[in-house]
Amino acid sequence: MPLLVLPILIPFACAVASLLARRSLATQRLLSVAGSVALLAAGVALLASVRTHGMLVLQAGNWPAPSGITLAADLLSAIMVLLAGVMAVAVAVFALGSLDAERERFGYYPLFHVLLMGVCGAFLTGDLFNLYVWFEVMLIASFVLLVLGGERAQLEGGVKYVTLNLIASAVFLAAAGITYGTVGTLNFADLAQRLPTLPGGGVARTLALLLLVAFGLKAAIFPLFFWLPASYHTPPVAVTTLFSGLLTKVGVYALIRVFTLAFPIDDGMRTLLLAVAGLTMVSGVLGAVAQQDMRRLLAFHVVSQIGYLIMGLGLASPLALAGAVFFLVHVTLAKSALFLVGGIAERLCGSFELARLGGLYRDHPWVSLLFLVPALALAGVPPLSGFWAKLLLIDAGLAGMYWAATATALGVSLLTLFSMTKIWAAAFWSPRPDGVAPARLDRRAALLLGAPTAALALLTVAMGLAAEPAVALARQTAAQLLDPAVYVAAVLEAR
Repeated sequence: MPLLVLPILIPFACAVASLLARRSLATQRLLSVAGSVALLAAGVALLASVRTHGMLVLQAGNWPAPSGITLAADLLSAIMVLLAGVMAVAVAVFALGSLDAERERFGYYPLFHVLLMGVCGAFLTGDLFNLYVWFEVMLIASFVLLVLGGERAQLEGGVKYVTLNLIASAVFLAAAGITYGTVGTLNFADLAQRLPTLPGGGVARTLALLLLVAFGLKAAIFPLFFWLPASYHTPPVAVTTLFSGLLTKVGVYALIRVFTLAFPIDDGMRTLLLAVAGLTMVSGVLGAVAQQDMRRLLAFHVVSQIGYLIMGLGLASPLALAGAVFFLVHVTLAKSALFLVGGIAERLCGSFELARLGGLYRDHPWVSLLFLVPALALAGVPPLSGFWAKLLLIDAGLAGMYWAATATALGVSLLTLFSMTKIWAAAFWSPRPDGVAPARLDRRAALLLGAPTAALALLTVAMGLAAEPAVALARQTAAQLLDPAVYVAAVLEAR
């Protein structure tokens, strides 16, 4: 079953090759783009195979589950791997035109691929312990990427980032240990069978809460999000975009996986998740509205958008989960495009401060268009991808009569539009500030920075215009998530 291994092997091979080619930046750059394209191709093939043949399962070393190491790909895993491939290509190309040679020499490319390996491993693993291992791989790679360059702000942000993530890892490890001690297995499929047989329900609820804290901290939900705005604005945009696009989404993926498979959502957990979702949405968007730095503003928006995903998980209906899956893809594309536009604006004006930006609409209308499309998508303006994503979630909220959650989602959407307008007015519409000289990008830089940004922006348009097949895939994914028997049978019967 090589398709299941390729998304892990490709970045691993690229990381090793980049280390061997450490004296040649040109070779490392070529490997970075080629490996990312190969990962994208593997993601496309994996999703096509899962849609055609159903779940793919690999038991490492022919050790059957639950004894051995299981790799499994259902529709959600395959979509996330494909999304990782899209992000890898966009960031790899953008990095060619934006990273300084010092960061490249000190290991950016090997770390980039190690991070992708950890992300794909987390999406494909079939047990709790190996999920923990892949989280640690991501943590090590992301921490070094965060502090690469050694600037004071980076070190401060890196310490906050690694400290809070180590706490999350400790909670996760404790939960995994208690789970194994209680039911004697960590395999997701086996857990889905054994946890419901526990007497009472107190132990299962405690484990669910521990995992909610561990994954919620990595996903940056309320009140565990404060490390994200404090650290995501410090590294170069190529790194920040990768973090915002993928790392928090791995936490959300883990929450969806365990709460649809091993810990079914009851009324109490639904109430808790919806409360957390609403507070995450509100606190994130209010933090964004208060910011005067474009990267900080977008970082708070990462938090706000996570709230919509948790809302979809908390509602836990077929429509809500379909909305969460659609929203997951939409927000990754739209938010990443906005971070890349921020990098272009900084390159042209020399700052991320809104007060130091200005005149971009007059001087660089193409940059304005690259901002406008994903900004409107993020705000939920039709017919872009965000409109359909929010429509699915709000329909699900109204259908279940969860008025408070639905009203919060609508209100936060208006504040999102306001904060996007704030960036537009300061950076694009207002005149260039005094003392800021006009800048131009040469053709190579314009192509390397503009092409991946335009590609992500166009994908949000494509998702909006071709919403019907995208929604159909999201509904199919939700139906699979809500029928754990399919996952259990595929894993436990595979040899």
